[in-house]
Amino acid sequence: MDSVSYDIREPDTTRHRAGRTRALATEAVHAGREDLARQGLHAAPIDLSTTYPSYDSRGEAARIDAFAADGAEPQGPPVYGRLGNPTVARFETALARLEGTESAVAFASGMAALSAVLLVRNALGLRHVVAVRPLYGCSDHLLTAGLLGSEVTWVDPAGVADALRPDTGLVMVESPANPTLAELDLKALAHDCGSVPLLADNTFATPVLQRPAEQGAWLVLHSATKYLGGHGDVMAGVVACDEEFAGRLRQVRFATGGVLHPLAGYLLLRGLSTLPVRVRAASSNAAELARRLAADPRVARVRYPRIGGAMIAFEVHGDPHAVIAGVRLITPAVSLGSVDSLIQHPASISHRVVDAADRRGAGVGDRLLRLSVGLEDVDDLWADLDGALGRT
Repeated sequence: MDSVSYDIREPDTTRHRAGRTRALATEAVHAGREDLARQGLHAAPIDLSTTYPSYDSRGEAARIDAFAADGAEPQGPPVYGRLGNPTVARFETALARLEGTESAVAFASGMAALSAVLLVRNALGLRHVVAVRPLYGCSDHLLTAGLLGSEVTWVDPAGVADALRPDTGLVMVESPANPTLAELDLKALAHDCGSVPLLADNTFATPVLQRPAEQGAWLVLHSATKYLGGHGDVMAGVVACDEEFAGRLRQVRFATGGVLHPLAGYLLLRGLSTLPVRVRAASSNAAELARRLAADPRVARVRYPRIGGAMIAFEVHGDPHAVIAGVRLITPAVSLGSVDSLIQHPASISHRVVDAADRRGAGVGDRLLRLSVGLEDVDDLWADLDGALGRT
């Protein structure tokens, strides 16, 4: 079995604002909400308007022209829901603060967010992407199929620099990777990228465990559906980046319509407030389950990230489909990052769209199971896994 570390390490969680140091947990609760008390509010309001009145049509035209020039958020009252929404903007502000970037731009899903990044680079004639497997299955498919006109070169981490071309617009990685939990040296990769933007999918780690921008990544992608929302009731994506790139992303969002609904923005902002607590508690459960799985003779291999986290990948000697059919407390379902535990068979579902040979070459074998550990009692979770493994 693989050697695994069960210590859950966390990076420096401080932020400096106006001479004061604020911990990540404090930012998670307060970022994007600082103006509420002055307005006599405690909970963030939900602005469901799709359009906004304005009696100054000349001023409106000037603000729209300014947006068309660089994608900067319009100053003053909102204009139209596709240009931006105040509730969604609160979530974007908060996520940028947690990731340590200038800005963040939210979308209707993680795939919409990735598509927008590709469209921004494609518009500059930079259609070539260098990527490291494994990635989330639909991300892999989007790149491989060239659905947005991109061309991808798949490489090992050590081959990134040699794969760069004059038309390379992006290097994409995921660490810990979905579903194998392979970890990459993001700082070394950022160095190898040179002037080409490194996009790091940080969905599994979240800013609680890792902030790729601090290691040199230009773009940080999240399927916000997962840990940022955290309760299995919201679908969203977000890219954390500098303000210049954010402006281009807003323009693509405006043109393509992949906007995030205000209610989803509200739920995500609320989810961020408990993110550090949820991630730490679920990670503690996952570390213990990984330890027990590694000692179980019915389990062939366990993969658990050295930075910790709430995801486990493990291979069984028996039939993985019997494990899926055998759980009673754990939910057999796609997705991850919820307060309840979920299990799925990647080769059948999340990575089914990836060519079988490429899938296996990336370590996604037919006996691999992916477990997203939630907040249940760890002994109850183990009892369920133990019973399901007994049915293989």
